Amino acid sequence: MSKEQQFAPTLLAWYGINGRELPWRKTTNPYFIWLSEIILQQTRVEQGMSYWHKFVEHYGTVEQLAAASEDAVLLLWQGLGYYSRARNMRVAAQQVVEMGGFPTTSKELQQLKGVGVYTASAIASFAFNERVAVVDGNVYRVLARYFGIDAPIDDRKGKELFEQLAQRLLPHKDSAQYNQAIMDFGALQCVPASPNCMQCPLVETCDAFRNNKVATLPVKQKKVKKQNVFLNYVYLQYKGKTALMRRGKGDIWNGLWQPLLLEDLLQQPIEPSTECKTLQKHYPQAVQVVKDLKHLLTHRTIFANMFFIRLEQEITLPEPYQWVKEDEIEQYAHSRLVELLLEKVRDYLGANH
Repeated sequence: MSKEQQFAPTLLAWYGINGRELPWRKTTNPYFIWLSEIILQQTRVEQGMSYWHKFVEHYGTVEQLAAASEDAVLLLWQGLGYYSRARNMRVAAQQVVEMGGFPTTSKELQQLKGVGVYTASAIASFAFNERVAVVDGNVYRVLARYFGIDAPIDDRKGKELFEQLAQRLLPHKDSAQYNQAIMDFGALQCVPASPNCMQCPLVETCDAFRNNKVATLPVKQKKVKKQNVFLNYVYLQYKGKTALMRRGKGDIWNGLWQPLLLEDLLQQPIEPSTECKTLQKHYPQAVQVVKDLKHLLTHRTIFANMFFIRLEQEITLPEPYQWVKEDEIEQYAHSRLVELLLEKVRDYLGANH
């Protein structure tokens, strides 16, 4: 039996013993499967599980999700990051309702907002049993190592090579279960760093193991250059209210709320390392409650400061900020970074009152 011929049976046997028990695997309902796939984009299963349950509880059908407001969806999504997924998910739900139901093929599913080749293939395979290979990061890694492929996985030709191989390996029976098996195998057994190769059922015929390439496969040719961004926030407090603004279109936090930026409060640019002195010239009562909080995003590293100012009299806020009751802040969807900063403010207030 060739390497290709023994590959699928070996993975299916491994999956029968080691496969993960996940709630969306117990159904063929395309709505529940689609929810899981959108939530798990750029998100670990352990983190995404609770969000899947929250969305199923709040919006049990695609019609209910389609009818929800963007604010409500973003609030439920809060803390999961990559918020464009939530906005796209709501739009896609509206598309499904307009279509009268989910498309049933991977090609048609790609018409939905936020649904690319991988997600469409997963939904088509798991919900509609289409014989189509599902290729995610785990699959790239397993195939690259086992077959010794050094073609870059972030290159068009490399992707085509892996997709063709994945489709060729797909068994005629149990294709959906096989897709689950290879993804779980990459997530649990053939992990990115220091996999336990001696306990792997494919070790005897694995090219990467035989040639000491486990640590170097798969290959990526493009390296993401991260930009450093410095943000200075101000938590204004006046008679149980604080200042927030909703970010507009065109950035990663579109539609989310944030506290006042120091530059907006003072209406002038602030030189790095002078923000505290500059603020205290105008507001001597200002207290720095957070210094250089490091927050990692895909393309940038954010260093955030948070200052606290209690006002004796109300000031006119710059546009588009508005006064919000402090006890209602949690009703305004905000990013994980802002959530962390607000937690620090609460700790400061709790310790000083």
